[in-house]
Amino acid sequence: MESMGEVLRSMNNPALRRRSRDLEQQLFGDPLVKQLQAEHPELDESRLRLHLSELYQYVGESRNCANCPGLENCPNNFPGHYSKLAVETVNGKTDLYERKTPCNLQVAKEMQDNIKRRIRSFYVDERVLNGGYDEIDIMGKDPRRVTAVNKIFDYIAEVKENGLTSKGIYLHGSFGTGKTFLMCYLLHELAVAGYSGVIVYMPDFIEDLKSIMTDGQKLKETVDTLKSCDLLIFDDIGAENLNPWARDHVLGAILNYRMNRKPTFYTSNYPLDGLEKHLSFTSKDGEEVYKGQRLMNRIAPFVDVIPLHGDNQRGAGY
Repeated sequence: MESMGEVLRSMNNPALRRRSRDLEQQLFGDPLVKQLQAEHPELDESRLRLHLSELYQYVGESRNCANCPGLENCPNNFPGHYSKLAVETVNGKTDLYERKTPCNLQVAKEMQDNIKRRIRSFYVDERVLNGGYDEIDIMGKDPRRVTAVNKIFDYIAEVKENGLTSKGIYLHGSFGTGKTFLMCYLLHELAVAGYSGVIVYMPDFIEDLKSIMTDGQKLKETVDTLKSCDLLIFDDIGAENLNPWARDHVLGAILNYRMNRKPTFYTSNYPLDGLEKHLSFTSKDGEEVYKGQRLMNRIAPFVDVIPLHGDNQRGAGY
């Protein structure tokens, strides 16, 4: 359809004046306009003629939406939105008002964008975070995972109902059983509920700390982000090559801040006693049992320990 603006600009041409009259008749004969008149008989045609442009756009965008080509190819003037007409009485005068309204696809996109903005990742494959989550599929992958998965579901439901506590989860199990996937699912579900979250892949994070330790501003911003987010996940803790500075001054500072404030979550191949042994040893100073115990005092009391049993699913999307 040609634009109403083009028609109005050409009113001096007799042929186009006839065309505009035909267009007006076509507009008033459209089922959407007839329905509007039937619902609001107080709006006579003389009043509606003052809003020909809005009516034209309303009808055109309604047709576009009825044959939606998808959000990326939306032909409406304001992509992802359509013209919605409302009849309101202001100061005793009834008139027609147009408002741009987001369509269902736009609303869904905005919700997903908001979720993504609430989640940050450090060195974790974005495909894991952006993948679809099907609860039936999660439960059905391996019957031995059911107990652990139910506990994750229960935790999510509890937070949605009663809010966050300082208690997190320590999820441990053998390689490829889906620990990272389940933590990303938890992060996604609680981001939907409005919580911010960060997931950190520990081996790469500890390695990268060596390069940013001389950049005080970047280091502070990173540590502050991990301290302040609602949900923090240390993924694959125990697989990193620790040095004393990263353990005591970075990891220790983050956990010391969060332990009575916000929940921290962990995935690991180690049970807690194995993690304590790992944290007691650094590449520089060797074994330091006291320092490992000191860090564990900021982890163990603030987590529910969940073992995850099952087959290696690495080839199946985990």
